[in-house]
Amino acid sequence: MIRDGHDDLVNFFTGVEVEHTPAHGLQTLFVVGVQSFESIANHLIGCEHIYFGANMSFPDSTSLHHWEPWEEMIQPFLDADYMCTLDIDVKCMPGLLETGFAEYNNFIPMISVKLPCIQQLGYNATIKLDDVDFDATNPGVWCHSVHSLQNRNTFTPWSKYTKDETL
Repeated sequence: MIRDGHDDLVNFFTGVEVEHTPAHGLQTLFVVGVQSFESIANHLIGCEHIYFGANMSFPDSTSLHHWEPWEEMIQPFLDADYMCTLDIDVKCMPGLLETGFAEYNNFIPMISVKLPCIQQLGYNATIKLDDVDFDATNPGVWCHSVHSLQNRNTFTPWSKYTKDETL
């Protein structure tokens, strides 16, 4: 991910969570890629929330083999009652469910659905929350107007992402 002030060497940064999740407004340690328990713990001073997979660093793969180091990194902080977010692409959902993280009340699965050029889709655009097959895992489908999802109460402009401090 290309981001001002964040080169390839940035593994940690801190700031207030600006995205509209249950951790909104909390002082947050953002963790890029897989890091050691010790290095995360050393950077946690004053933070109530840990955002794993920052800067789109979670592997963009449906393979389950890459989950083990992420589980080993995140689990101790869930067990210590830190509010933890993991930012993953929607296609990584099956692996997330295998971790058991979703069973924790202090876990926020941040499911990233890339939808470029959203404002060019027109007023009738609809997002369908579907299942993998007919009547496979969900009781049905949910359809949402893209227009109604673009609500100012849930919008975070890119300018809000410029106030963090790299470590």
